[in-house]
Amino acid sequence: MTEEAQSKVEIRSGEQLTRRGHFLRSAFTSGPGLLWLLIFLFLPLLAMGFMSFQTRGAYGEVQWPLTLGNYTRLLGFGPLGFDSLYPVIFWRSLALGALTTSLCVLGGFPLAFFIAGLQPGHKTAALTLMVIPFWTNLLIRTYAWQILLAPESWLSKSAAALGLVPDGQALYPGPFAVALGMFCDFLPFMVLPLYASMEKLDWSIVEAARDLGANPRQALWHAVLPQARPGLVAGCVLVFLPATGQFVIPDLLGGAKTTLLGNAIQQQFGSSRDWPFGSAIAVAALALVLGGLWIQARYAGRKGETP
Repeated sequence: MTEEAQSKVEIRSGEQLTRRGHFLRSAFTSGPGLLWLLIFLFLPLLAMGFMSFQTRGAYGEVQWPLTLGNYTRLLGFGPLGFDSLYPVIFWRSLALGALTTSLCVLGGFPLAFFIAGLQPGHKTAALTLMVIPFWTNLLIRTYAWQILLAPESWLSKSAAALGLVPDGQALYPGPFAVALGMFCDFLPFMVLPLYASMEKLDWSIVEAARDLGANPRQALWHAVLPQARPGLVAGCVLVFLPATGQFVIPDLLGGAKTTLLGNAIQQQFGSSRDWPFGSAIAVAALALVLGGLWIQARYAGRKGETP
């Protein structure tokens, strides 16, 4: 065998693989999954991206010519002048995502810290309890919150006894119900990556900080938080990005009084029959998601961290 041919041969599991054999084996193992992603993910995304530059016909049909009008309309510039409706929808969705992320950080950080300090058997039970809600459909969980927040529920009666709401009034629809539903739905997305980081905490660093005179708050800020930062960043990304597109919980617990990104997309593909504009909103939301993931990847790469 010549030196050039030997350089094209790879030894794997005691078997010689040529470049052609390596390609065939990769195609056999990874090919079906890649084909599935190509057909059911990448091609629909390309079709949606192309449709976002097309025009809506008089009866809702998708037609030529290609235009940037859907994106300028999304920015608020329409044929009748500037309209802040869709920029406000974007900012409102971002605000809901930021609020949900903040609540999940405040609740998830101490919870993950508590779970990481449990005995191994108790850790498994605690993590199982965290993921049990995902065994039930989101819609059913949201309807369950309507029952828990109804006028005759113990939560509403307790709030009435404390003078927070009038007697006999439900705790939904309203901002409190939306915040509570979003917090409970996305909390596991914050706790699980935080737990993965906190389980690997180097407690000698915390002890060194205490020996140097740090109080508990300073030890938390300077010794614990830097080690938990990869999980915290990953949890914020996992919560913030899907929370900005959530519309089931705000609709059912907020009384469908506010429009968010998810509502806007559903409306354009539904009753409005404006598929090009709906595609433009979806592409903008996808760009927001990819931008957040890119920022998180750049941050983790710069810090040399892995969640």
